[in-house]
Amino acid sequence: MSVALQESRSARFAMRCANWAERWFPDSWVFATVAVLIAAVAALAIGAPVSATAKAFGDGFWSLIPFTMQMAFVVIGGYVVASSRPASKLIDRFAQVPKNGRSAVAWVAIISMLASLLNWGLSLVFGGLLAKALARRTDLKMDYRAAGAAAYLGLGAVWALGLSSSAAQLQANPASLPPSILAITGVIPFTETIFLWQSGVMLLVLVIISVIIAYVTAPSADSAKDAQACGIDPVVETPETAKPARPGEWLEYSPFLIIMLVLLGGGWLWQEFASKPAIVAISGLNTYNLLFLMAGALLHWRPRSFLDAVARAVPTTTGVLIQFPLYGSIAAIMTTVQGSGGDTIAHYISHFFVQIASHDTYAVLMGVYSAILGFFIPSGGGKWIIEAPYVMQVANELQFHLGWAVQIYNAAEALPNLINPFYMLPLLGVLGLKARDLIGFTFVQLLVHIPVVLILLWALGSTLSYFPPIQP
Repeated sequence: MSVALQESRSARFAMRCANWAERWFPDSWVFATVAVLIAAVAALAIGAPVSATAKAFGDGFWSLIPFTMQMAFVVIGGYVVASSRPASKLIDRFAQVPKNGRSAVAWVAIISMLASLLNWGLSLVFGGLLAKALARRTDLKMDYRAAGAAAYLGLGAVWALGLSSSAAQLQANPASLPPSILAITGVIPFTETIFLWQSGVMLLVLVIISVIIAYVTAPSADSAKDAQACGIDPVVETPETAKPARPGEWLEYSPFLIIMLVLLGGGWLWQEFASKPAIVAISGLNTYNLLFLMAGALLHWRPRSFLDAVARAVPTTTGVLIQFPLYGSIAAIMTTVQGSGGDTIAHYISHFFVQIASHDTYAVLMGVYSAILGFFIPSGGGKWIIEAPYVMQVANELQFHLGWAVQIYNAAEALPNLINPFYMLPLLGVLGLKARDLIGFTFVQLLVHIPVVLILLWALGSTLSYFPPIQP
């Protein structure tokens, strides 16, 4: 059955799509730039002055700098924790659990998705290293490509329903939101987004379905393609502990600075959690990032090891650093530039959706829209800045639960990740594979996830009532 699924028409079609995308799709920065130009042309088309459009571009460009740095640290913190020696030892222990190749693939899927609920950067690195550790076991007969695809399920299926959800974090942190969006949405705490019981139900269903698909689509032992067959050496070389080359470097190799730093950070974290409910404290991006950075520093123990891990993590944040300012410009043009009639682009878009949507169809309509847009603008937080002005305005006008509107975005936004190579890059670097090696498996996940997610969004959303925006 698994071989048939793997070689099915849909899987072969996915491979062709992946090859086409790798050849013809430009860098995602190009998509972001094109989106800026489209927003600018749209502003001019509704009668906005050129000067006002240009001013909005410049003003918006720097409006997301705090959030941009916060998202970069989400990636860095997750990478630093996952690449530490204690994490490597934990991965080796996890690699001893499965008894056969198929169960090993399912096990990678489980660990990857659970890790993504804490930090999506952690999920990619930890899941990739676990797949490699399992590949070193010659008794499993595990398909390395299927295990790599399973390692990607954290980001491709459920990450946006966890603590590192960009949209949920933005809405819970008013200081990170542009004022124009905050005026529409207000502050939405985690209790009304990722900690809703409806979110828990959706998360559980998606995890179970994803694990089942990962198991049944994994090739059997007779047809499994292991790491060596993929041209990959699964052995991970752990750098030896170096020694200072000169007297001025001794502090870099001593745990003293790390211990003092962690004690200071721990004192601040203790005050945060002691003075606030735990849910409120962890919903702060600064608290969340400091927690991961201090944990990563402690796990690496010596400054030199910690700094080397950060240096390896920084290149994976390039997309965030260079694209998020463009998303800020798009949001500013859409929400602040008025046309000849006194209305903004966001007003026209929200009016259009109000005309075609109702309270009952909002979840499905917005879910489909967010999923399609997510393939061209692969950025959870950046894309939310673009969508939020009109998506949330429609929710207000239709009296739809604002927190669930965020969750609609979160669940739908993750769908295109399953076949979009953009977010795969850090994982592919760990695995040594190409996107086309994984997409044949993740495309099958996408085919099942689309109807399941849309049905869950509609059904669970119908159990919630509207509440007005909470202004800080």
